Amino acid sequence: MFPTVREVLSLDPVRHGTPRVVAGEAGLDGRVRWVHVAEVPDIASLLGGGELVLTTGIGLPADDAGLRAFIGDLADVGVSGLVVELGRRYGSGVPRVMIAAAERRGLPLVELRRATPFVRITEAVHALIVDAQLTELRATEEIHQRFTDLSVEGADAAEVIRQAADLSGCPVVLENLSRQVLGYDPAGESAELLLDGWEQHSRRIRPAGRTAYDPDSGWLVTVVGARGQDWGRLLMRWPASGELPTRPAGESTPPNAGPPTRLTILVERAASTLALGRLIRRDAEGLERQIHRTLLTALLDHSRPVDEVALRAKALGVVLDRRHLVGVLVRHRADDPAAEGRPEDGQARLRDLSEAVGQALREAKLTGLTSAVDDNSVGALLALPDPAAEDRALSAFASALRRVRLDTGAVRATAGVEPTRVTSSADSARAGGQVSRTVSGSELPRAAASFEVPPRAAFGGEGARVANAVDPARTAGGAPNGLIVAAGSGVSSLREARRSLVEARQIAEAARRDRRDLPVFRLPHVGLAGLLHLLRDEPRLQTFVERELGALLEYDARHPREQLLDTLRAYLEQGRNKTAGAAAAHLSRPAFYERLARIARILDVDLDSVEACLSLHVALLALEAVRTP
Repeated sequence: MFPTVREVLSLDPVRHGTPRVVAGEAGLDGRVRWVHVAEVPDIASLLGGGELVLTTGIGLPADDAGLRAFIGDLADVGVSGLVVELGRRYGSGVPRVMIAAAERRGLPLVELRRATPFVRITEAVHALIVDAQLTELRATEEIHQRFTDLSVEGADAAEVIRQAADLSGCPVVLENLSRQVLGYDPAGESAELLLDGWEQHSRRIRPAGRTAYDPDSGWLVTVVGARGQDWGRLLMRWPASGELPTRPAGESTPPNAGPPTRLTILVERAASTLALGRLIRRDAEGLERQIHRTLLTALLDHSRPVDEVALRAKALGVVLDRRHLVGVLVRHRADDPAAEGRPEDGQARLRDLSEAVGQALREAKLTGLTSAVDDNSVGALLALPDPAAEDRALSAFASALRRVRLDTGAVRATAGVEPTRVTSSADSARAGGQVSRTVSGSELPRAAASFEVPPRAAFGGEGARVANAVDPARTAGGAPNGLIVAAGSGVSSLREARRSLVEARQIAEAARRDRRDLPVFRLPHVGLAGLLHLLRDEPRLQTFVERELGALLEYDARHPREQLLDTLRAYLEQGRNKTAGAAAAHLSRPAFYERLARIARILDVDLDSVEACLSLHVALLALEAVRTP
């Protein structure tokens, strides 16, 4: 906000006096807070620091000791410089003792070798200061308005960081308390250089106070948090180039080490906007999970370059380069009927599933990106050291996920109260300490914590009812109605990761029709029905269905009481056994035979032909796949 001594010397009224720096040149970048004219030797007691003192020297001491004391007093109070006009007291130059004393104290000493009205200098400098203050005030007002708008709009962390970098022109980094990067904006510089070895670099940045500047590293830092719950730091590098001013001889810190006041205001407003946004969304996914979701979505949608995804993931502690990558998708086999008409229930259900998947990854000691990828599914991109670890890692993940859900179900069954979500300490901190009840692993009942699920056949009667209450992966009827874990083919490059994730999503959708309870569904498990489900959006498949069954579908539309399609399905599913088909359709054999004959006429096919029935059966399976959401 204030001009430097060097900038003041370049002003026209000062240049008119033919200035010459005779001492303290290293201090010319010091800031001039005000200009003061003084002709008495004890002026230092009236100054507050940062002033540029103008004098003709007529009132200065005549002896060397007095001149040294005068220079020493000015340096002690912190003036930015001393300008002496020659001609009235000193003719050809200021005394050598003054020059030596000023050089020793690093105080800029300037001679004006031509008479210059001091009022013109003070007017020019003060106008410069007022203009700078007005500019600073306008910039501060813009900062407040910009971040107020961001708070009202509920902007995400990435947008807040981008705006902070845009307003400051400096690189900005948001990190958590473990020094992992949650977001950044390099402000046009190299992101690789900015984040290289970030954790080690960040731990060396240790400013004093919640908001402070670390002159040794050149980073302005503020703590991010609210209500006594600090969860990160926001850092801004100043100067933006990262090149700190050189230290003058005898000085322990660089001159003017602090950034402009507006940057301090900016970084604090950005931090408060981030903290407010987190409080508002404290019941939603955490910021780390939001970053995971952003990166997974970027891979699926090609919305960001893969190199940027890899860099951001590495800054978050997930290394994706030179890893064997496997896409995994986890979803409930059936949509939750209790969530119909109540979106908040569906969101809570998805959040619980996301937390279970994250906890399972930690228990299985696996690394990767994981987050909800749509309204019903949680995706994960596992980063494995080599392809040989793929099957073992998937098996460990599925087992850990089953244990996590079993422990949660055991807590609910044994407590006999409203279900309480099991959360980690990180989750509690993320919720701002507002979690009503947190159950840790040590608080689980011993029997529940060590409970093992026997094979399904071992349950019966009351035992089945208890098992269904404890094991969320079962229904009262014993049919598998828990989670589907689907995995795509492993890939060796992040550029191919989308294919593995999309394949996992397609396998999970196809597996919803599969009644087997497999730990992990892979592509070979989906069968014909699964294959048709994967192809359900293919126009040629839909054309095949219409060609094979279109006439029958039109007939059923005109005669809704008959529904001949169900009759055909019963016949084909019973292996073309008419007696078994009639029983399955709950029809008498004559009525069943009559319906089959009518179907044959409508479709113009021979229902005794194996080839014709095979084609119809495939068309029926394809029709169900097309109709399945």
